[in-house]
Amino acid sequence: MEAVTRFLNENAITEVESTFPDMTGNARGKFYPTKKFIDEKGGKIPETLLVQTVTGEWADNHYDLVDPTDKDMVLVPDANTLRVVPWADEPTAQVINDCYTADGQLHPLSSRSVLRRVLALYEKEGLKPVIAPEVEFYLVQKNLDPDYELKPATGRSGRRETARQSYSIDAVNEFNPVIDTLYSYCDAQGLDVDTLIHESGAAQMEINFLHGDALKLADQVFTFKRTLRETALKHDMYATFMAKPMQHEPGSSMHIHQSLVDIETGKNIFAGDKEGEYTDAFYHYVGGLQKYTRNAIPFYAPNVNSYRRFTPEMSAPVNFEWGIDNRTAGLRVPDAPLAASRIENRFAGADCNPYLAIAASLACGYLGIKNKLMPDEPNQGLTAEEGDPVEVARSLEEGLRLLEDCPELQEIMGERFVKAYIGVKRAEFETFNQVISSWEREFLLMTV
Repeated sequence: MEAVTRFLNENAITEVESTFPDMTGNARGKFYPTKKFIDEKGGKIPETLLVQTVTGEWADNHYDLVDPTDKDMVLVPDANTLRVVPWADEPTAQVINDCYTADGQLHPLSSRSVLRRVLALYEKEGLKPVIAPEVEFYLVQKNLDPDYELKPATGRSGRRETARQSYSIDAVNEFNPVIDTLYSYCDAQGLDVDTLIHESGAAQMEINFLHGDALKLADQVFTFKRTLRETALKHDMYATFMAKPMQHEPGSSMHIHQSLVDIETGKNIFAGDKEGEYTDAFYHYVGGLQKYTRNAIPFYAPNVNSYRRFTPEMSAPVNFEWGIDNRTAGLRVPDAPLAASRIENRFAGADCNPYLAIAASLACGYLGIKNKLMPDEPNQGLTAEEGDPVEVARSLEEGLRLLEDCPELQEIMGERFVKAYIGVKRAEFETFNQVISSWEREFLLMTV
């Protein structure tokens, strides 16, 4: 708290947003006057907030997961996550907390705790994961009625995009006022954002982060999502990280570049002796991703909408092939200098909880290394074409069953947490399944 207090005083902060990520990856927490926050040294909040569905409801197994008396957990602010809130009217700071039980243990139902749990396994092996996320998103017109389809936001010209604009400079310039505000907000918060490009969807873009510590990058993606939403609202539009927000546009993903560094030597353990060569650890890691991604899909595709992205014609992975510099593969190894040898996991949607998606990817690779798994030969051509079978789960319910059948992943992510995650996501699926869609009314009402 000494570092926290110093930051608040040096920046003349009058209000603190004390946050933590819930299971969906959204910010929960409290607003504090600065003095009250310092006096409470973090404070407490109900642990049930960790296991709430996206609709604000509870899973059927809720009281098997948390105390029925609605007990508090203890929030401990991480001083490394302190940032000024640049869009606030008053001098405001935000901080991300770790969640602890009353007896001083990291709360097993906290997604930040799950990532810490996985990172601790690597630390025991003398290894440190290095991560670089790439996050895609859409800018859309304000949509006040959920019954209406989303439409791409209009830029400076006042016209919506109608053609594919991948990597177009002019298409990005259409949204220059938004981008300028976004970079200003990111700079004010010390977010390590790198390049921004226009993706193939209408008003779809991608922001890349500089590589670094896994927990730090998860915190930055968590903060960036809030930042972008606030930026869009300032410019009278919405920003969405839905995996598939529009029927005829591509989905949005969060690609996760990952490598492992030997803590003692600082060497990338994936790098072979010369360019184009990789170590046994690299192949074992790829083997783990190839084997266990099938079961980890609910962490990459956590919502009912997520599974609309997995179709062969929409540039999303539909099987578990891997390839070198092959963007049609779900597991891509970029052509890079030896020291930058890494694997890009392309399965996660932009709607994922970054803590859980990163933790799951690292968990799969860890299992591969520990069990010395070997991958198939790298695919050098198209990994899937229209009409090919989709091997990835096609629904949230199917994905949850695959996770349920994988004790190895459950042990690494935490059995109590996985039980809670399955319960929460199954409740979301059942709620969604009660909704009768316009498609059903149009094609089934008078014909069946």
